[in-house]
Amino acid sequence: EQAAVNEQLAAEKLDVTLPGREVPQGQPHVITQIITELEDLFMGMGYQIVDGDEVEEDYYNFERLNLPKDHPARDMQDTFYITKDVLLRTQTSADQPRSLENHDFSKGPLKVLSPGRVYRRDTDDATHSHQFHQIEGLVVDKHITMADLKGTLILVAKTLFGDQFDVRLRPSFFPFTEPSVEADVTCFNCNGKGCAICKQTGWIEVLGAGMVHPHVLEMSGIDPEEYGGF
Repeated sequence: EQAAVNEQLAAEKLDVTLPGREVPQGQPHVITQIITELEDLFMGMGYQIVDGDEVEEDYYNFERLNLPKDHPARDMQDTFYITKDVLLRTQTSADQPRSLENHDFSKGPLKVLSPGRVYRRDTDDATHSHQFHQIEGLVVDKHITMADLKGTLILVAKTLFGDQFDVRLRPSFFPFTEPSVEADVTCFNCNGKGCAICKQTGWIEVLGAGMVHPHVLEMSGIDPEEYGGF
């Protein structure tokens, strides 16, 4: 009987050094991949990652960003208000004034990147959503110029889309920046020749930017004659 048991054990012997069965794994969401890629890029340039509050005060979301009380963005049709003075943030730009007032400039420049969810009362369609993601970058120091902003935007665009794509800046308007620009890259579908996706322009809009408005700096107790930023 023992001999039969030994024979059975020998026949059923397992090689424990063999690799196990491969377990199927998911992949990071494309939004997560882009955020991670940009975080790595900006941290390599000395930026700190800031995780702002999704439930924000009206004061920081609007007033401290140079959006007056009568600005249309404050309308109930555009913003999810929780109370009269509390809302779901409409932009990651709301992290700007908090970063400005908490930074000690005697220790060096302010360089932060703030990725996160934002909320607006939009009708959901192919290009709009009531909840989406933004990534806000902010640099403030002495002697910051438009050339610094341009170089950063070109680096970001070419890192994301590739060196083969051209980048252009065109004038725009945002209440909290002056001057303001929007950045476009060559249309990936037609390579700049013009198609339905780029509306025959040859360009795709990818982001908005600008130099920090002097009033935004002043409201944080920073002298705009001495400091600037983007």
